Amino acid sequence: MARRSGSGTPSAYRAAVRYRAVIFDLGGVVFPSPFDAFRAYERAQGLPHRFISEVVVGTGDQGAWSRFERGELDPGAFAVAFEAECAAAGGRVVVDDLFTAMRRDHDGGPRREMVTAIHRLRAHGLRTAALTNNWVDADGETQVSGATPTARRLDGLFDTIVESAREGLRKPDPRIYELVCARLDVAPDASVFLDDLGANLKPARAMGMATIKVDDPHDALRELAAVVGVALHTT
Repeated sequence: MARRSGSGTPSAYRAAVRYRAVIFDLGGVVFPSPFDAFRAYERAQGLPHRFISEVVVGTGDQGAWSRFERGELDPGAFAVAFEAECAAAGGRVVVDDLFTAMRRDHDGGPRREMVTAIHRLRAHGLRTAALTNNWVDADGETQVSGATPTARRLDGLFDTIVESAREGLRKPDPRIYELVCARLDVAPDASVFLDDLGANLKPARAMGMATIKVDDPHDALRELAAVVGVALHTT
């Protein structure tokens, strides 16, 4: 749930005075969740449910996935390291096949309701940002940079896009939240952050941001509308 201000003033007025920016995770918020591709790959390969996620979490901050998202591994080195971690955990994962499935899900484009909401927030004077854990492809681009289809779809939605692979920092490192606030020129407690992972919301909340966990995007946008006092007209 989002952290709200105290009672005594109409919520729309409180929100309008207080919040200046809304920060969005990409995968799982603006775009469908990459975990959908994980689960589909696991089913197709006969792997245990949540196998890939558990390898990512279990290998921690120095695991292949975390290092890839900080830009410390190129795609080839990542594939070798992550496939070895999966093998050590008792399963076979082919990174090329997994990422093909993830790209296919991503290529469907952003969620329309999120795009509409972001445009309405900007029309009401709120600044917007994307804060994403991602990676650099073999050609040196990320999905949200350069001339990629995804980058074109995001054009005009955000005042800034902060990418873990470009910054050498990834959520939930508090420094990347400080960075996005600095790029937006807003204080953390004047910001709202949406993410689909509770672990990524925890440090943002500790810094004073209002936070919204995105399970269902429509529910999340209804909550966001109440927090910032902007009619987003989600259905």
